[in-house]
Amino acid sequence: MPRKRKRDQDGLYKRKDSSYWWVSYINASGQRTRRSSGTTNRKEAEALLAKWRLEAHQERQWGEQPSRSFDELMLKYLQGPSTEKRSSDRDLCSAKHLYPAFTGRDMRNLTPVDIRNYIDDRRAEGAAPATINRELGLLSSAINYACREWGWDMPNPAAGRKLREPEGRVRWITHEEADRLVQAAKGESRAPHLADFIVLALNTGCRKGELLGLEWRRVDMCSGLLYLDAEHTKSNKRRSVPLNSMARAAIRSRERYCKEHAPKSPWVFCHPDGSRIQNLKRSFATACKRAGIEDFRIHDLRHTCAAWLVTAGVPLTEVRDLLGHSSVTMTERYAHLAPENVRAAVEILERRNEEKEVQESRFSHVALTVIRGGKG
Repeated sequence: MPRKRKRDQDGLYKRKDSSYWWVSYINASGQRTRRSSGTTNRKEAEALLAKWRLEAHQERQWGEQPSRSFDELMLKYLQGPSTEKRSSDRDLCSAKHLYPAFTGRDMRNLTPVDIRNYIDDRRAEGAAPATINRELGLLSSAINYACREWGWDMPNPAAGRKLREPEGRVRWITHEEADRLVQAAKGESRAPHLADFIVLALNTGCRKGELLGLEWRRVDMCSGLLYLDAEHTKSNKRRSVPLNSMARAAIRSRERYCKEHAPKSPWVFCHPDGSRIQNLKRSFATACKRAGIEDFRIHDLRHTCAAWLVTAGVPLTEVRDLLGHSSVTMTERYAHLAPENVRAAVEILERRNEEKEVQESRFSHVALTVIRGGKG
């Protein structure tokens, strides 16, 4: 009890589960608030407590909104809503770039000029437009969430500041190059799973994470389908992926391997000890080098699948459904691989012009006949 009275008197205390100082004070609503100061320094914690008490008093007496710092915003957002996002790791990386530019800033005083200066500085550092967009997107999302869910009052100068990004990469290989790559992968003794992974990726269009995270319970060989639930896909939408004969053979190869080395493993792509395979970047790069294929990444296997489908005449909407794109706009990057569709459209125009010329010729002939008095 004495310890509790001391805590309530000075508002500063320690917890067994934290190395930081914790504070206790009455907020603007008249309720007691207990929160971490985020510092192990007692003087800094005392200063923060005094600041928060003053802000609570001002808001309670005059309705004045307390100041909100960039550090307070990002810390609370990254520890809360951002952890629920699939891009949480990427958000942490973006926050590291935002921090030097905005740390200590009062979010109420942030202006479009500050955002423009940040963009210019990041460009000078060589950051790509897509990278800058992700960083500003994180800042904008955090501000919007704080205003909507926490009732914070602050402007959002980062909104609508998206830079124009270059057209996405479309790198794909031919069937002959794919055969060479698979053969090279079979020579990787330290990665006996690589060849099966490449075959599955080429024949299903699945992403690396979708395949490496595939469990046997979501493989239906009778129906010839892979089942991907919402939590397994980038678009957060469930979909089923059909297996052709080559994909089936790769699955059976994995099945034989798992039965021999890790019969209790739930993962289709697993190590001999049954643990999930997390990465195959190094072995894939080695296989590409042996096959004589340059500038080719793991994700380009997905591009290759799409390119093969489009050049074979498969409609873009069907390619969209197989790849799990959120809209056909994403799939349209492959439209240029089917020039025959455009050529057919141009030929329709050509036929219409020819028909028009024939009609005009006939009309001219009739008109001339009438002028000549019906002769000829």
